[in-house]
Amino acid sequence: MTADTMGLTFLAFCLPFLGALIAPALTRLLGHHAAWPLALVPLAVFFHFLGFNAEIARGEIVTGGYAWVPSYNVSFSWLIDGLSLAFLLLISGIGALIVLYSGGYLKGHPHQGRFFSFILMFMGSMLGVVASDSFLMLFVFWELTSITSFLLIGFDHAREASRRAALQALIVTGGGGLFLLAGLLLIWDVTGVTQFSLLMSFGPELRTSPFYLAILFLVLGGAFTKSAQFPFHFWLPNAMEAPTPVSAYLHSATMVKAGVYLLMRLNPVMGATPAWETILPAIGGLTLLVGAVLAIRQTDLKLMLAYTTVASLGMLVMLTGFGSEHAIAAAALYLVAHSLFKGALFMVAGLIDHETGTRDITRLGGLRRAMPVTFLAALLAALSMGGLPPFFGFLAKEEIYAALAGGSLRQVAFTAAAVIGNGLMFAVAFAVALKPFLGAPTQTPKHAHEGPALLWIGPMLLAVTGLVIGLFSAVAHVLLTMPLASAISGAPQTITISAMPHLSLAFGLSLLTVAFGVGVFLMLDRARAAANRLVEDIGWGPDRGFDQGMTGLVRAASAISRLVQPGRMETYMTATFTVIALALIVPPALYGEWPRLPVWPAGMPFHELAVMVLAAVGIAAVLMANNRLTAIVALGIQGFCVALLFLLFGAPDLAFTQFMIETLSVVILALVMTRLKLTPRDPRPLREKIPDGAIAVACGLGFALYLLKVTQGRFDTALSDFFNLYSKTIAHGANVVNVIIVDFRGTDTLGEIAVVMVTGLAILSIIRIRKGRVSP
Repeated sequence: MTADTMGLTFLAFCLPFLGALIAPALTRLLGHHAAWPLALVPLAVFFHFLGFNAEIARGEIVTGGYAWVPSYNVSFSWLIDGLSLAFLLLISGIGALIVLYSGGYLKGHPHQGRFFSFILMFMGSMLGVVASDSFLMLFVFWELTSITSFLLIGFDHAREASRRAALQALIVTGGGGLFLLAGLLLIWDVTGVTQFSLLMSFGPELRTSPFYLAILFLVLGGAFTKSAQFPFHFWLPNAMEAPTPVSAYLHSATMVKAGVYLLMRLNPVMGATPAWETILPAIGGLTLLVGAVLAIRQTDLKLMLAYTTVASLGMLVMLTGFGSEHAIAAAALYLVAHSLFKGALFMVAGLIDHETGTRDITRLGGLRRAMPVTFLAALLAALSMGGLPPFFGFLAKEEIYAALAGGSLRQVAFTAAAVIGNGLMFAVAFAVALKPFLGAPTQTPKHAHEGPALLWIGPMLLAVTGLVIGLFSAVAHVLLTMPLASAISGAPQTITISAMPHLSLAFGLSLLTVAFGVGVFLMLDRARAAANRLVEDIGWGPDRGFDQGMTGLVRAASAISRLVQPGRMETYMTATFTVIALALIVPPALYGEWPRLPVWPAGMPFHELAVMVLAAVGIAAVLMANNRLTAIVALGIQGFCVALLFLLFGAPDLAFTQFMIETLSVVILALVMTRLKLTPRDPRPLREKIPDGAIAVACGLGFALYLLKVTQGRFDTALSDFFNLYSKTIAHGANVVNVIIVDFRGTDTLGEIAVVMVTGLAILSIIRIRKGRVSP
């Protein structure tokens, strides 16, 4: 990559964030028409990355970036291969349509500029996730998608449901991000690399590592929460509280597929193991069925589509972990097809809501004359979602059955799951596309009419694209799906399936799926009632469990806070000094690293001995004092003795400092004590004095042991030599101690002075208090 290309690529990643900065001002200037210039931002990103298509189609990989923290091998770097390029094109291409759609959908909204800003930041975060080569860069953008989705889902923050959904999404996906971080750190520890481009050659080391299972579960924790796999699926339908442009973008090309992207990215190095090929298909298949069944019981158009997204994500996870070339090819095809038809159908649902005032499918009908363009877009998208030729969804479904079908029990089980799931999604697709438009017209809250161009351009383009690439699938395979499948598998892949039906077991399963789907569609009300009964019989679900977990967490936090924060200074001091004593005594007791006992020096000079005796007398005076004031004054004897020792051993600066500090401490404490209403002696009973005394003795003993251990170790003169060498040449001072205090650690000294000043002001306030008022 040349320097110019690298600079342009870096700019492409920054463009959405730059667009987010100007979006509010541009919206104030142009109103909802700001959607047109703002859509140029993702469109420019789309065409920039489209320029890499020829290289990627030839099997090349594009990398680049800039050093971030070179000492830790951390960089702001990107990796563009078939997998990341497919996501980059989907995110930016669909993102441009979403920006236009938002302009029409939120026309007149007082916070439309803020919405544009949020959606562009979300777009930039997702571009960073799918293009990141650096582990740290991936994690930063991963969490940024959680934060920006929180802002989007909770956009209508005046409603409690929006706030709950936003918080739920943030907690689930943000918490999963912490699992991912731990997994990436373990991968770094095992392989020694921090970039995905380098990780691809460490597959054997990673799969045979004793930490493989730990890494797998941590990575799956991040991926499953992000991509709403069972039992973490509940946050995704709740996120429908967001405005429909968010739902369309979230479900088609962005955050919910981030977990799928991560699994696909790591498949070459973590796949092909029994754990990978068991957990992913099992959880994915279960999520497929759960999502499809829950979709049938909904009457809200967005919720119907949301639960089918859960099912589709389960399908993608199942295929990624299935462990065959056909399964990888099927995952690649379905990833693209789903992005197109689901984005279109969500925009259709929003358009119906915007123009009729309701999304309830039981209250809609006969809209085909009033909204012919919307009807056509919905029908085309449903044909692709239903897997009918010649749409691209048909190719994906055929490849799914070609991958899963077989005679083993495992193949039969997953094929059955795919048939049931696809059949139910077929019914939902045509329920969304046909029921609101066919039949007799119904009375709706708003007079139904076709929406403005800003609202129908997006769904129509996506639906038509699903038809065009189905018809010209050979070109699509070469330019898009084969590089995508090759990157997922880690080896070159060939995809030849076309829109022309051909007799095979896969085609037979497709016909079975269509027949099952048509049957469910014709009996949709009965199917909805059956699904409702099933859910009611089960009762408890993960969504309710989330609320119970959060309630329990709050109660536990309150109980712990009441325990450790009772509002009593005595409790805080006891806990603090207990921990200090344990930290000083327990480690040497566990590891047997006690210091050697000190040896009394022979021939100690009389004046040194006198200081030691004076210190012992001071301790006795403190213990035998009749009141607190006497004890404070006696306590000062210890400080003066230490100052004398400094003086005797040739440190007059330290001695002078110690004399000043000890004098001020005694005076200040004495002043405070005279102003406080305290009993002359300690009124506590013996049962309280003994534990406190034991803690005090333990702390003193611990510090004594610590100081003995430190002084018995080898003295490192590096710092002393540095100060001796540079005190004159750098700080121009001969007194090394003064230079250290004033120059080398001048900021530290300034901080100490500030602390003393604040303490003095606080004490001044205390001693001026007179019966609840401040004296003049």
